[in-house]
Amino acid sequence: MMRRIAILVVTAYAIAGVAAADLVRPAADVELLLARSGGDATTEVQTGSAFTQHPETLEGQALGQFARGNRIFSTPWIEAPASVTHFDGLGPFYTRRSCSGCHVHDGRGRPPAGPDDSAATIVVKLGRPSPSGGRLPDARYGGVLSERAVGGLAAEGRVVVEWDEIEHAYPDGARVALRRPRIRVADLGYGPLAADTRLSLRIPPAVFGAGLLEAVPDSLLAALADSADADGDGVSGRVAWLPRGTSAHRRAGRFGWKAAQRSVADQVATALNEDMGITTPSRPRTEITAVERAARSRPSGGHPELKGAALEALVNYCRWLAVPVRRGLEDAAVRRGAHCFLDSGCASCHIPTLTTGAADQPAIGRQVIHPYTDILLHDMGPELADGMPEAVASDAEWRTPPLWGLGLAETVNGRRFLLHDGRARTLEEAILWHGGEGSRSREAFHALRVTERRDLVQFLESL
Repeated sequence: MMRRIAILVVTAYAIAGVAAADLVRPAADVELLLARSGGDATTEVQTGSAFTQHPETLEGQALGQFARGNRIFSTPWIEAPASVTHFDGLGPFYTRRSCSGCHVHDGRGRPPAGPDDSAATIVVKLGRPSPSGGRLPDARYGGVLSERAVGGLAAEGRVVVEWDEIEHAYPDGARVALRRPRIRVADLGYGPLAADTRLSLRIPPAVFGAGLLEAVPDSLLAALADSADADGDGVSGRVAWLPRGTSAHRRAGRFGWKAAQRSVADQVATALNEDMGITTPSRPRTEITAVERAARSRPSGGHPELKGAALEALVNYCRWLAVPVRRGLEDAAVRRGAHCFLDSGCASCHIPTLTTGAADQPAIGRQVIHPYTDILLHDMGPELADGMPEAVASDAEWRTPPLWGLGLAETVNGRRFLLHDGRARTLEEAILWHGGEGSRSREAFHALRVTERRDLVQFLESL
């Protein structure tokens, strides 16, 4: 694996036209300890607004578009008709009124602390198994449960989350509490869920860096894939190939917890539609089931409700958000932790270095970046399986989430919740929940001495 990573980073620097004269040094001293994770799209800001910055090179018309997109991202939508015609059309069913309502300060959401917590920022997917092995929506509530509705309509339901704790013991006697959610829906507004409908709790991820990940060529993702585990390392990531018209024009899925969206534009349109009930040219209808017929008569804010220059500004805002700079790279614990990260096999999926291809902004295109992801699907085992296939991913498969910005998550959002359902409250907990293709890395972490575990976590805090 060390040799594979060294080859990848040399190739990456060569593709981007960056000098690679001293890349013969150990990989941990080269790519794992570089400060500018986003290349030219890296921001030096390390405060609570670290995730809301634009690349320094953004200027002129693009800077104005970024500012407009930021306004649209942050402004609450209201029910139509309204005097504020640019922001009416909410619902009729929705989760939050604005993008920033879920992605607070452009960061992560949080799961409910307990059954009575209504301030959580989550999405709950609904699905029934189909005969083909895929997912069908619930007949009464569709594919996403909305906890809010416009005036005069009943909300679809209220999500109730309770946590079961289990204890993990290390060989040295140290113990750590892990937790997993139990999910149910109360106060259903339109009758019972189908008996075989499953629930999947999802927390919104941080938004920054999306344009860089979008610009990574499909060909590079295909080169990283190892669906048959040819190298025998127990990791068999695969590209989430999504059809686009015909199979000859397929593209790699890369956004969403299961890589169900190909582009930033697709991801934005899906979130607007499913989470706020806002229509766009690519998602011109909101999901209203047969039993929710009263919602069909509610006025819309336009056909579609967000389009043209305004939609373009919102998409580009999400596309151009900069990545925060690394910190503490001279710390001896961080440097030791980099070697533990490699030795534990974490870099098999959390690939440190990728390159971007052509893009509309110089800070995004032709960059060497360090997101710590391969953007591939991996089977993470039964403990993380949610019973919810999505697009081409099985219920146990998840896209490798990028790790950049982890160390600033608490600064931005107050607390840090990891994995798709936010069950992990610490980096240590997240590692210990790895199963399936992540089992070897979990066991390697489990076997480390306590000081080595701390060093590895300290390395992750530097990202």
